[in-house]
Amino acid sequence: MKLTTTAALLLAIQGCDAFSFTSSQSFIIGRAHLQKTHGWTSSSSSSSVHPSSSLTLASSRNDIDVTDKTKSTNDNINTNTIDASSSIEDSDILAKLTSELQELFACTSIVYSYLAKEDGEVTVEDVVLACDRVDESASGEGCDDELFLNRHLSLRHKSHLFGRYHLLVKLLKSNYDAYIKTAEFLSPSRIPRGELPNVQDVAYFKEETVTNYLDEGGVALVPDCELDDMTYNDSSLDKVLLSIFRKLVAENTGGIQNDTPGIKGLLIQGRQFMTKELPEGVSYEDHTIAQHTMVKNTLGGLMTPVLPPFYRIFMSGIVPKLGTEFDGKQLGPWFYAPFLTSMVTPIFFGFLVGPSRPNRRADGQRGGLVVEKCKFLQESGCKGLCLHQCKIPAQEFFKEELGLDLTVKPNFVTQECQWSFGETPLPPEEDPSFPRGCLVGCESRKDMAGRKNEALCM
Repeated sequence: MKLTTTAALLLAIQGCDAFSFTSSQSFIIGRAHLQKTHGWTSSSSSSSVHPSSSLTLASSRNDIDVTDKTKSTNDNINTNTIDASSSIEDSDILAKLTSELQELFACTSIVYSYLAKEDGEVTVEDVVLACDRVDESASGEGCDDELFLNRHLSLRHKSHLFGRYHLLVKLLKSNYDAYIKTAEFLSPSRIPRGELPNVQDVAYFKEETVTNYLDEGGVALVPDCELDDMTYNDSSLDKVLLSIFRKLVAENTGGIQNDTPGIKGLLIQGRQFMTKELPEGVSYEDHTIAQHTMVKNTLGGLMTPVLPPFYRIFMSGIVPKLGTEFDGKQLGPWFYAPFLTSMVTPIFFGFLVGPSRPNRRADGQRGGLVVEKCKFLQESGCKGLCLHQCKIPAQEFFKEELGLDLTVKPNFVTQECQWSFGETPLPPEEDPSFPRGCLVGCESRKDMAGRKNEALCM
């Protein structure tokens, strides 16, 4: 039977019983009219329409309740999943931080184990074992490369490098000869030369071929450096300082100058002053004093009148003239003077000697400086210029004008040069490490060829 609009309305009204809306007076009257018109009785309509409508609406309500419960359950599951993920992430972060802290503690223990050794307790075997640890950490053995401290900072590797360096320093302090033998045995195969605390007496070549070179008069000569020349990249400061230095040299040599640029022009000035014709009765041995004075005056002019008094007071501990009984007395040098001087010197003397770096003195103390390959010596190839226009005047200037001892020890095989601030120098003739004779390729010797019984260098 097809439902009419009126029947549909009746169904709607019947369905309202399910929601208890039929108790209203208007709905009761409307329902009675429809039942009378269409022959539907309250019982028939109640039995045929109302139960079905009530079931349908009840089912809908149940479906809504189930949906809400399902949604609530899903929300709870998602919330639990997020909470679980957050907990896992927090646990991972905590685990990583713990691992990093453990590695930091392990590296600190490594460093302490090296530093805890007494100077006299360090042996060659200790240094060799440290080399093994350095090689292992460099290859990733014995450490977790996934950690930030090792992957990005190489902390464990640097800890062993630091420890090995300080073992060498302790050996240097306690037994110099053992240090030299150890350094020559392990460098450069296991320890790069640049990582040694001191190199002044460490042979560069394992087996040096001894060749006897003689000059025209049968006098022994010193072999030239066989290493490749270094290319120097002068900074703007280097160029300015070199320009000032050359002008001061011209003033202090009576006007000797030339148009050749750079360090080579300076060396031409120096060579011309060293080999110039001397007055009757004046020897070149006497002339060395004039060379020393020229260089010291030039260095004094370069430092200006301000820096030497400042250095004498705050580095060397010399009491200034204040009208007291202590005027001019030296209370220092202060303990920090050699070290600080070795840190500052590379900045202001690079224009003369080239790149250099702080290192240890022969006694193992701070205050050393090693010139990697001396620009002055490489470009001059002259032992006389090195001795009388660098080594001796520099030592005298620091002692006389600044109040600090200085030892300058050139290595003619490698053209390295060790500067040791606070170390008393030996006279060249008493220094066993300073060779006798002229360099094989020295240009100055050629200039002196016609002058008999005159030597420019010892």
